[in-house]
Amino acid sequence: MSPFRGSAGLTGRWEHFGYAEEAGVATVTFDRPERLNALTFEVYADLRDLLAELPSRDGVRVLVLTGRGRGFCSGGDVHEIIGALQAMGPRELLDFTRMTGAVVQGLRELPLPVVAAVNGVAAGAGAVIALAADLRLLARSASLAFLFTRVGLAGADMGCAYLLPRLVGLGRATELLLLGDRVDADRAAGLGLANQVVDDAELPKAAAELARRLADGPSLAYAATKVLLARELDLPLAGALELEAVTQALLLGSEDHREFYAAFTQGRSPTWRGR
Repeated sequence: MSPFRGSAGLTGRWEHFGYAEEAGVATVTFDRPERLNALTFEVYADLRDLLAELPSRDGVRVLVLTGRGRGFCSGGDVHEIIGALQAMGPRELLDFTRMTGAVVQGLRELPLPVVAAVNGVAAGAGAVIALAADLRLLARSASLAFLFTRVGLAGADMGCAYLLPRLVGLGRATELLLLGDRVDADRAAGLGLANQVVDDAELPKAAAELARRLADGPSLAYAATKVLLARELDLPLAGALELEAVTQALLLGSEDHREFYAAFTQGRSPTWRGR
């Protein structure tokens, strides 16, 4: 555990989704299959809090997000969130929208690779959570839909108007966010929204293999790469070059880089320590 936790301990059990850790892989499973894993206030809050804790959980090197049953995540529950929000005032509504944004910020700033294994429908907030992952594996029957305008809300929600154009370009992002149409797995791959599309039965295996590869790899290098990709989106070239120069100078002195050289000269595979 990190020595900088203060008095707060790590959460022992998450009540509002499935959570498991095994051999460096943390897996969050949205677990309301009867509602296509629709989100509640409590799911949002737990996910926000877990993302804040994960960097302090010893040995966790990658996060996998998936859903149980036929859906990945169908977005906010119509009754438990949308219905409840009708009775709230401006302050509570802003508290809610900031909480949803904190989930996306947590995913993007988490110093671990995040894999979304999209096993079915990912709609509304569910589509944005998948979008905020670093890598997306889609089952062939999976789909994405950014539905916000279809319920009378701005298509720009939870950071999707920031993230989506950077993946698919402004024109395609405008189309997807204005119209809210369903994007099937093959089109998602063509747009660059899916890194890989696999048969439904193969998704758990493909996600496990990718997670294993990431968990066994150079986690310090992965963390630095993820941070730089995020930060350089909004930097001029000179600033990006300087940030990369400073980061690479630090990693050139890391234990992992020295281990690479030792392993290379000895004719063996490196043992990465994330240091």
